[in-house]
Amino acid sequence: MNYRKWIMALLVVILCLPVWTPKVKAAAVQITIELDGEALRPDVPPYITRTNVTMVPAGVISQGLGAGVKWDQVSKTATISKGNDVLKLTSGRTSAIVNGASVSLDTSVQITQGRVMVPLRFVSEQLGLQVVWDQAAKHISLYSNIEIGGPSTPEAPSVPTPAPAPTPAVPIPTVPSPTIPTLPGAKNSKAMKGAWVSTVYNLDWPSTSSAGNADKQRKEFDTLLDKLKAAGFNSVFVQVRPSADALYASQLVPWSKVLTGTQGKEPGYDPLAYMVSSAHSRGMQLHAWFNPFRATTDASTSGLAANHVAKLHPEWMVKAENKFYINPGIPEARQHIIDTVMEVVRGYDIDGVHLDDYFYPSNVTFADDAAFKSYNSQGIVSKGDWRRDNINQFIQKLGQEIHAAKPSVSYGVSPFGVWRNKKMDSTGSDTTAGVSAYDDMYADVRTWIQKGWIDYVAPQVYWSLSFNAARYDKLVDWWVKEVAGTNVKLYIGLASYKVGDTKQTAEWQSGEQIINQLKYNEKYDEVAGSILFRANDIVVRNPYGLASLLSFYFNS
Repeated sequence: MNYRKWIMALLVVILCLPVWTPKVKAAAVQITIELDGEALRPDVPPYITRTNVTMVPAGVISQGLGAGVKWDQVSKTATISKGNDVLKLTSGRTSAIVNGASVSLDTSVQITQGRVMVPLRFVSEQLGLQVVWDQAAKHISLYSNIEIGGPSTPEAPSVPTPAPAPTPAVPIPTVPSPTIPTLPGAKNSKAMKGAWVSTVYNLDWPSTSSAGNADKQRKEFDTLLDKLKAAGFNSVFVQVRPSADALYASQLVPWSKVLTGTQGKEPGYDPLAYMVSSAHSRGMQLHAWFNPFRATTDASTSGLAANHVAKLHPEWMVKAENKFYINPGIPEARQHIIDTVMEVVRGYDIDGVHLDDYFYPSNVTFADDAAFKSYNSQGIVSKGDWRRDNINQFIQKLGQEIHAAKPSVSYGVSPFGVWRNKKMDSTGSDTTAGVSAYDDMYADVRTWIQKGWIDYVAPQVYWSLSFNAARYDKLVDWWVKEVAGTNVKLYIGLASYKVGDTKQTAEWQSGEQIINQLKYNEKYDEVAGSILFRANDIVVRNPYGLASLLSFYFNS
């Protein structure tokens, strides 16, 4: 009995002892690194500090740039020199000396395993080494021999800034601009290197803080153009009609509220005249981007100017998805939009007229039964076919008027990236997109191409190379076949806004997705260039150094 009690007590003691398990060191995430496409294997691997700074051996910098690196053990200072540039980084200090001037930095030089480690992005920005970080793959791509801004291009002479003036009583005369060289051929050079500049909601320009400040708005636009040009872009597509209003002096529609905060309020200068001269003075093209049928960005009309179309012609309005649209089924309404576009064509030295995909809104109820009955002289049975015919008439008529007035002005449309899924039409793309341009936005882009009503098409192919429902490569293949044998150019619209967006999937967590898409376009002579959406996401937010990566691609 005593023996049994002794055994039970011993078991209790054993069970109460902490269980020993061997400590297993968590495997560190290995950061790989390459220079101009070739893998580098430094004896001390790169690492990321607590302040999220990537540190690399100084030898990586010297290999990539041919820079000299000296280490002073006494002062704990690394001196990096290349040409006339000299950087001094001292361990423990929160600033570096760059060409004699103090520059702040988050993390200075460190010694790890007997090697001098330097902050990669800081040094690269000072000496010109291109750095691309792939978050998903934990991979660093380095590019050397980069000319920021690309090869030098002869600058066109500056055009005097138009003096501030009230809205004129007569149409504005064309602003003289320097001759803009025709963009080079499509093969390899990819002539069009465009960026969309959104003004709606003050997304890209002008900033909300510049409301009513003409000088600040001019400076902001100049800065934006300088950044885009440095990244290799040669064209901008600026939204001049965000919501049935204008960023130009108009006799037909009110001044946009994005300029002053109040729709209809004169901004003190003519923004479009300034933007045209600013772009042309930099050797860049400016295309006027119109939202044709969107009338408002919300359901309220209280803040609209007295001459806004929703107040002058409420009978043209259709409320859908909590905003108002101009009904494309009313011929007079379509002509009104054409007139507003032609006001710009005749009054400004723009390089092109550009329409986005705001035709009929998708996946919402659009109350146009009355118009279907009243404006259907052809007796079209299907409302879908009638809607497509309305848009066809609009596209054709607008193109005819543009080309009659100014044959040199380019005219194109940027439709939703999927015309039709193969399940709906055997000649459609091998995709399973939830909506399509033909079936949901009533945009029969194929007809526009085959009839030659437009000069170019720029489908918004906003998906990755691995997105099965609408793969980038499959859609580019499809659009190439659509324009083959026609005189319609093909530009591909790319989703630079997705890069670095944490809501997107892993393939968007680096700039490589966009570069790989641009490289895929090189397969086809038919792809005459690209347009990226949108400007601030490229050169202001600049995720993972996208702007520099594009500069390297465009200018190499």
